[in-house]
Amino acid sequence: MQKFSLSIIALLLGAGVLPALPSSASAQTCACAGAGIRSDVAPPALPDYDQPPIPAPGYMWTPGYWAWNNVDYYWVPGTWVEPPQPGLLWTPGYWAFVDGVYAFNRGYWGPHVGFYGGVSYGFGYGGVGYEGGHWDNGHFFYNRTVNNIGAVYIDNVYEKPVTIANAGAGRMSFNGPGGSLAKPTEEEQAAANETHLPPTDRQVEHARGASMKSSLFMSTNHGKPAIAATSKAAAFTGEGVVKAKAAGAGPGQPTAEEKKTPGKGELKPETKATPAVEPKVEKKTPGKGELKPETKATPAVEPKVEKKTPEGSNLKPVVKPTPSVAPTGVEKPRLAEPEKKPSSTPAVEKQVKRPPPSPAPHAAGKPHCGKPDEPKC
Repeated sequence: MQKFSLSIIALLLGAGVLPALPSSASAQTCACAGAGIRSDVAPPALPDYDQPPIPAPGYMWTPGYWAWNNVDYYWVPGTWVEPPQPGLLWTPGYWAFVDGVYAFNRGYWGPHVGFYGGVSYGFGYGGVGYEGGHWDNGHFFYNRTVNNIGAVYIDNVYEKPVTIANAGAGRMSFNGPGGSLAKPTEEEQAAANETHLPPTDRQVEHARGASMKSSLFMSTNHGKPAIAATSKAAAFTGEGVVKAKAAGAGPGQPTAEEKKTPGKGELKPETKATPAVEPKVEKKTPGKGELKPETKATPAVEPKVEKKTPEGSNLKPVVKPTPSVAPTGVEKPRLAEPEKKPSSTPAVEKQVKRPPPSPAPHAAGKPHCGKPDEPKC
């Protein structure tokens, strides 16, 4: 249903049916070209995208912006266009918060770049003036640092680093609280009083074509349009069409141009802070360079003391098993009392050999006395 409503709105816009809200005289508090469109909702931040290559010499860059159709914001892609006449520069349109509403001030062509709210559109539009090139004797010279020359051969090319005048506002697309707080300078006020020319027919066709594409509506692309920029105005398909890389960043966040390396114009990759990691200490075996496995300290074990049994004794000491780790304060193992085993043979007194007694003399014919087994005399 939402896509259907957006399609109807796009058709009405293409036919010019929806009128813009009348502008208020108090809405112009700065040098601007006129404020004819107002919104109660702040415009989205500018998407992050790359500039397509220039189609041919003589074209000038006009940055993309968010437009309002009284219902929703839609993205008008940045594009290369030919100026209405030599010597003119483009001042982009911008949104400003005035009297409680957001009023849009249209862009214009003039001999000098005027005030555009301090909005950092990129590619030479850093918030003040234009550093993407300049006119010299009817020829436009391009600053290669911020312009994508591509494969087109252009004689009038130079390199000059650019600065962001209002980097603290990020990619906010309006002037006022929460966005850019820049005020017009004397030079910008003087430029506002010069003779101006409105957008060219090609620019008007480009903006009208963007208003009829539902993919460019904020409610559809959520700040990241599929067509962020084109090489030629009103050419939304084919080569030269660039997609947005990311939705816009808020205040305090760097833009794509701020991430460039000074003097090179290259983007620095975004890196996240990595928490500090304690260095791993590797123990190597001396002379081999191999890792030594970590081992836990083993408590000292008291040596096992063996008590020898005197030779000839049949007593065997009883030894208790020694624990693998000797706890502190434990006494050394004691020998158990020897067990007495009964002797298999009765104890025999040690006899001393004596010479046999000499036989006593006896009378002939009488029995011999002196031995127990012989008859008594």
